[in-house]
Amino acid sequence: MLTDNKETLLEKEIENKAKTNKEKPVDLRKYNSEQIKLMKPSRNLESPFANMKISDSSFLNNLDGRSSCVQCGKSRKYFCYTCYIPVPDIADKIPKVKLPCKIDIIKHPKEIDGKSTAVHAAVIAPDDVAIYTYPNLPDYSTQENILLIFPDKDAICIEDLWSHLDRENKRRPEEPQIKRSRPQIPFTKAVFIDCTWNQTRKLYSDERIRGLQCVELTNRETLFWRYQRGKPHTYLATIEAVYYFLVDVHTNVLKSEYANEYDDLLFFFKFMFEKIHSLYDKYSLRAYKV
Repeated sequence: MLTDNKETLLEKEIENKAKTNKEKPVDLRKYNSEQIKLMKPSRNLESPFANMKISDSSFLNNLDGRSSCVQCGKSRKYFCYTCYIPVPDIADKIPKVKLPCKIDIIKHPKEIDGKSTAVHAAVIAPDDVAIYTYPNLPDYSTQENILLIFPDKDAICIEDLWSHLDRENKRRPEEPQIKRSRPQIPFTKAVFIDCTWNQTRKLYSDERIRGLQCVELTNRETLFWRYQRGKPHTYLATIEAVYYFLVDVHTNVLKSEYANEYDDLLFFFKFMFEKIHSLYDKYSLRAYKV
């Protein structure tokens, strides 16, 4: 156990490192368990969903055991992560969200289905979300106006999407110079990669994906409870990335005031966040340390 003096010095050292270099990842492998306990969470974890309008999920706590998926027959708890549908007992209670664009999610074959948050999007927005497991995916190189949400060095911000497409002559030459009576989404689909950040490069190098225009999200801190070694808190879980992308599209592309239209995409994410934090001390979980 650390002495009070050593503990105070260690707290100051950790706090100073966090203040001087917030964006650099902290590799918790370099610290022992006592040091990790002294680290402060990167953000307020008491009520992170307070400003969102997410449907009540308390009924999920009343589920008694597991149920069989009506399509594949496999035993599942809340939803089938193979067929992307809720279990029969709660199917009519799960919120449904209509998205302003189509979403494709490319899942790494080693990503564990039961732990992937990508499934949340497919369950809650079944008409607009499709999930593919690599290497089985569409050939996006033959399609137009497909965006890849990925922080490549040449990625553009969502705020710059219109001006970028104009520079690339995506519109007809005879069309009036950026005279649009009604904002429209200037792409047909957005593609996300679902895997650990150490696996993304292999998928991104695939020729069916590599030529897509990359778009990066505005920096937000993740609430995901799965710790990724040495990665900063701006590396989002897949469902968080989908959600924040749609919010950015709504406000920056459609130029509309956001009125919580897509908050229910985080329905299962919020429920599981709260469940994890009811079982474990949120301030000791490695995923939230500086």
